[in-house]
Amino acid sequence: MHRTRALITQAASCWNWKCALLSATARSVVYFAALSHARLHGGLLIVAIEIAYVTATAGIYAGLQQQALRLRQRLLGDLAVVVAVPGVAQALDWLVHRAIGPAAPARATVAVCIFTLVSALFHLHVMRRGAFLTGRSGRSLADDFRRMPRLVLGFLLWPATALAAWNARMARSAESQAAL
Repeated sequence: MHRTRALITQAASCWNWKCALLSATARSVVYFAALSHARLHGGLLIVAIEIAYVTATAGIYAGLQQQALRLRQRLLGDLAVVVAVPGVAQALDWLVHRAIGPAAPARATVAVCIFTLVSALFHLHVMRRGAFLTGRSGRSLADDFRRMPRLVLGFLLWPATALAAWNARMARSAESQAAL
């Protein structure tokens, strides 16, 4: 019992309420949109389960992602934020849906998995820039939202920016090889 209480206390201490609120809202909309074309009697139940479950867990997952940003090896932290935490979250999410009621159709599951990957990449992007963090590292939610247009633009331009930086590194490397 003491261990359980300690685990719950530790999980609650890293709970990220900002991400819990946003994730529950966004993921529920994705489920609802994916299920709107299906003629399922349990469609609203699936959305209700999603809202309750994600609200309860997304803050813990985002808190773990925030903790992963502190890892000494940046790549390891990035993998934890983008792969490990969302992978565990998706697996547990699927199990909860299977245990409680009707299984989500494959279409909804695929849609949520794609959304989760993009969402995790976006979490990494904004958290590395100091947004949607809680605790001492965090700013107000209003400040996070004020920064959102610039953060979204940076996220959307990230592939082009990364490619340009890679090309510049390759050109510098080729120049240094030629100078030898």
